[in-house]
Amino acid sequence: MEKIVIIPTYNEKENIENIINVVIGMQLNFHVLIIDDNSPDGTAAIVKSLFEKYPGVLFLEERKGKLGLGTAYIHGFKWALDKGYQFIFEMDADFSHNPSDLQNLYLACKNGADLAIGSRYVKGGAVENWPANRIALSKGASLYTRIITWMPVKDPTAGFVCYTKKVLEAMNLDGISFVGYAFQIEMKFAAWKLGFKIAEVPITFKDRKLGVSKMNKGIVKEGILGVLKLRWNSMFKDYHKKLTNKNDVVAKVLSPTEVSLESK
Repeated sequence: MEKIVIIPTYNEKENIENIINVVIGMQLNFHVLIIDDNSPDGTAAIVKSLFEKYPGVLFLEERKGKLGLGTAYIHGFKWALDKGYQFIFEMDADFSHNPSDLQNLYLACKNGADLAIGSRYVKGGAVENWPANRIALSKGASLYTRIITWMPVKDPTAGFVCYTKKVLEAMNLDGISFVGYAFQIEMKFAAWKLGFKIAEVPITFKDRKLGVSKMNKGIVKEGILGVLKLRWNSMFKDYHKKLTNKNDVVAKVLSPTEVSLESK
């Protein structure tokens, strides 16, 4: 019960069996939790068909509808904390994140980071098979976020992440307000504000080959306005209290720590 990879899904029938087989097939003791938002294409049924093959390793949580990326991860975080996992990962189902990089994120946390980010924009990181406009949007969003929030993370919108148990326990997860991709920014911002050490591990991000991207104008809008909201809220004293899990004693004794931008 050490490592759990949380994969949110909505209409991922083309990818879900393969990604599960690869992650578990690496034989590095990664468990997998699928959070499915009532996919009409039968994604959940495919996951259930693999239970017999992966007993005690593969898990599924089904929700009643498409409730958003952020709430899916929060659901998964709470589930994983309740089960006692020590390292909790975020990962996409579409192979844009290379499963072999899970171990690098894990090692970054084992070697002292509280939160490890699979980063496209540190030395050694890269993006493949993305159109130029998508690359420009992603890099622009990262730069915009860093300028507005002052958060020293080069890939703040990244969705390939390893959290240590103590980070998620210290956070008031119900205080995380965004549900789309701005959720990724808010989680990193919250960890930084609570004084946790962040490492960025270089990865190569590849565009999906199968299935349909969930990116839309609403998600972009939430990101733009959400960053401004984060910065505004952080200027007030009660923001730190909002972020902190009042039932967790670790968060009460944390002191600010230097953020490490690259793994060594």
